[in-house]
Amino acid sequence: MALTVNDVDRFEASRRRLEVIAYRLLGSASEAEDAVQETFLRWQATDVDRIEVPEAWLTKVLTNLCLNQLTSARARRETYVGEWLPEPLLDGDPMLGPADTAEQRESVSYAVLTLLERLSPNERAVYVLKEAFDYPHREIAEILDITEAASQQLFHRAKKHVAQGRARTEIDEAAARRIVDEFLAAATSGRTEPLVRLLTQDAVSVGDGGGKVPARAKAFEGALAVAKFMRGLFKPSKAKRDLVGGSPGMYVTTSNGEPALVAVLDGRVIGVTCLEITPEGIAAFRSQVNPDKLERATRVWAATDHGEPLLTPF
Repeated sequence: MALTVNDVDRFEASRRRLEVIAYRLLGSASEAEDAVQETFLRWQATDVDRIEVPEAWLTKVLTNLCLNQLTSARARRETYVGEWLPEPLLDGDPMLGPADTAEQRESVSYAVLTLLERLSPNERAVYVLKEAFDYPHREIAEILDITEAASQQLFHRAKKHVAQGRARTEIDEAAARRIVDEFLAAATSGRTEPLVRLLTQDAVSVGDGGGKVPARAKAFEGALAVAKFMRGLFKPSKAKRDLVGGSPGMYVTTSNGEPALVAVLDGRVIGVTCLEITPEGIAAFRSQVNPDKLERATRVWAATDHGEPLLTPF
């Protein structure tokens, strides 16, 4: 069925919101774009004049497409090489969506997106729609074809799972940046002790190379193990330069609302490391180095002048 210009405009008015929802549901910008495009095809194929509330119809279609994607993604990730981490979004990326409330900022943080992988598809959908977009349980129940009571129960379970994995108090941006600067100084000192002092005792470091870039299959756990790894990572060597094809510049920015280190080589983002910083110290390093998950970050990075890198660690 052919759409009028007005019908297309009505969809385009919702596209950004749909992308924001889909990214939180899928943890992948490219998959979010695909889900939104499929939603448009469904919109194109229906009699839109019979849809009373287009925004609700589009949200329901998109959410259910994402649920199907999450179900199949679970099977694919069982054969994924190494650890699976979400696709990071750099500061200024419109797909990050609104950040007016603590709940909105929390729902798109890299730490929480990683934790959401532990939830069932329905738990994740309810958590995202309620926590990030404040949908009432009545509307969530209609979107997912469940009862309001079931929606409330799923939300309670999801909140509990996320809280168990992230039971720490946030610190302000200035303090976080100061800790990042201290970390870089310690990491390039060649000594382990200054790094250990900056980490929580249960600190972890995990990387996602997707089988395309070398990354440890299992996370480093504990302050000493993470400190030793970071000390070695920032030690210059010809082998590292040969591996990445040169000497990347290291920048400090924000990704998914968290402090992040971005490695850039010849204008291409080759790594994004999000730091989870707490009052007790740095609790986690989550590094995305899979080139398939850094294409959007490269495009966003290229749109802004970032000046000279803070250092070239290799």
